[in-house]
Amino acid sequence: MSSLVASRLKRIKPSPTIAVTTRAAELKAAGKDVIGLGAGEPDFNTPDFVIEAAHAAAKAGQTKYTAVDGTPALKDAIIAKFKRDSGLEYDRANITVGSGGKQVLYNALMATVNDGDEVIIPAPYWVSYPDMTLLAEGTPVIVECSEQNGFKLTAEQLENAITPKTKWLILNSPSNPTGAAYSFEEMKALTDVLVKYPHVYVMSDDIYEHLVYDGFKFCTPAQVEPRLFDRVLTCNGASKAYAMTGWRIGYAAGPKEIIKAIAKIQSQSTSNPCSISQAATVAALNGDQSFLKDWCATYKARRDMVVGMLNAAEGISCQTPEGAFYVYPSCAGCIGKTTPEGKEIKTDEDFVTYLLESAGVAAVHGEAFGLSPYFRISYATSTEALTEACARIQKACAVLKGSASAAA
Repeated sequence: MSSLVASRLKRIKPSPTIAVTTRAAELKAAGKDVIGLGAGEPDFNTPDFVIEAAHAAAKAGQTKYTAVDGTPALKDAIIAKFKRDSGLEYDRANITVGSGGKQVLYNALMATVNDGDEVIIPAPYWVSYPDMTLLAEGTPVIVECSEQNGFKLTAEQLENAITPKTKWLILNSPSNPTGAAYSFEEMKALTDVLVKYPHVYVMSDDIYEHLVYDGFKFCTPAQVEPRLFDRVLTCNGASKAYAMTGWRIGYAAGPKEIIKAIAKIQSQSTSNPCSISQAATVAALNGDQSFLKDWCATYKARRDMVVGMLNAAEGISCQTPEGAFYVYPSCAGCIGKTTPEGKEIKTDEDFVTYLLESAGVAAVHGEAFGLSPYFRISYATSTEALTEACARIQKACAVLKGSASAAA
């Protein structure tokens, strides 16, 4: 008897980040004292002027179907945003809007990847990139980017990974899960390689574009190397910068052929994104952006506090990231040690399980992002919760027994 479930689903696994968030919520509902640091979701509320724009749109009757891949007003706001922020010029035919950044990325892979096409994915990576590639019948080519290189892909690594079957390189800067971001010089080194391989396209996931610190200057591939303009799909969205995760609006700009193919897929899947959310995003993109400076200042202060407290924890070391709202500390100094209950910590998954069960802190293990032994913490939550969580991590590490394994 054949299985009811399609065989393609055997290629993938459920999202680990969603699983951690769900588990933390379940434990909280059961009365457990759990601090959830697994979700990549700003704790700020959506700005009032965005909410007011959504309310006005609903009152004005903007509650009907829209064009499949975005209203003209939103496409125009996106065009203005790319021009303003990156000096990139597009027409409406170059713009697609989806129900979240994740849908835009998924649609793009489904629209372009054939069986056997290779997609280069630097690790650590956002958990969904490889699985989306597999669902599109592509082959993820994972390139490990070491902590010594700031968790960033080098030009040499990129060149070594490219084959005649390469269709895409996926770049995420600033990065989820590490917060690493490519400087202009680092990005230029990569684009210099890509210019030599005209069959390779670039999917640039810029969702954390506005969340950078210490004077870091964001850049995106199509901006750095104009010769790649027709081979770059620049992806972004409202979720992270504008605290609009639940509004579900993502967008991208790129070659008209790809944009048209994405619209074709979307027309047979979800159709248009929420009309009210689109109106809200017009306001977000066109409105006063000054609040972002205040939010970034808060994030930076949290980042610095978290990095400092984690580096004070026995067996933990943590780099200071350039952007996003994640840190990706190493727990190598805890691997091989034993918990007070007598259980040996053999992997980063064992370590985060120990943190959840003994300290009530929910984090995501590094194996889920393709590089161990690390774990991801999101500092997009209150300073009070982060302080308490880091204190708990320090205590949990202090009571581990034995020595770290040499393999770690």
